[in-house]
Amino acid sequence: MMPYTFAGGTAVLTGAASGIGLALAGELARRGSHLALIDHNTEGLERLAADLRRQHARLHITTHAFDLGRTGAIPELAEDVFRQHRRITLLINNAGVALGGRFDEVSLEEFEWVQSVNFRAVVAMCKAFLPALRAELHPHIVNVSSVYGLAAPEGQSAYCASKFAVRGFSEVLRHELAPQGIGVTVVHPGGVRTNIANSARVGHGVRASAQEAEAQRQAMNRVLRLDPARAALIILTAVERRSPRVLVGGDAKFIDLLVRVRPATYWTVLRELTQGRRRSAT
Repeated sequence: MMPYTFAGGTAVLTGAASGIGLALAGELARRGSHLALIDHNTEGLERLAADLRRQHARLHITTHAFDLGRTGAIPELAEDVFRQHRRITLLINNAGVALGGRFDEVSLEEFEWVQSVNFRAVVAMCKAFLPALRAELHPHIVNVSSVYGLAAPEGQSAYCASKFAVRGFSEVLRHELAPQGIGVTVVHPGGVRTNIANSARVGHGVRASAQEAEAQRQAMNRVLRLDPARAALIILTAVERRSPRVLVGGDAKFIDLLVRVRPATYWTVLRELTQGRRRSAT
């Protein structure tokens, strides 16, 4: 495939108001892409758009406040984007939510909420924007999975189910769309310094004390080390090169290798490493 060209194209980006999405928005604008920015955080979305418009006055930047958990309304979201942008060349499904707790500690409703935002919304966004992408010469799709789309730690049943699903869906999509000249990249970020640990919901059956919950959040935040700006550069470099898959961060590369070497017993190693880090931090 030809390299992807950012300048003059239009990128649709979900989860744009914070974390990796915020960094992606800034880097896309720097590269000359018009933007349709999507997030449920209206205030953060408008603040980002105002900053980007000041810095890049020639770009057409629109905001679309939307809760991706409302999967059935995504066709209307797409229509709103199409009313303001005549062409779409890049779709980045970046938004995601997290839920802590063992499978027996989370309700089916909580489990389904994660699937709706993290996976079903990705499918619905691809379905809604695929006709517009097909009309372009060298379009591209990016679906953000996770390191938890490679390995499945305990306490992350809902999140892992959604991210493994994103991985499988993206691989199928890549095989189906390659003959049409549409590239697909699946992204597996490791510990990127975002707010996901602080914003994660906790299953209704989790009986941890407030002190225990705070300790778990702090432990998670300690492994979120990679600068989102660095993650954005890695992702967009992969888009430009039409890479089918990108591992973001040394920890993602290590876990990917470990799972390949010890597919049935990798969790024993990861548990020991995680417990060792916690002991050294106390």
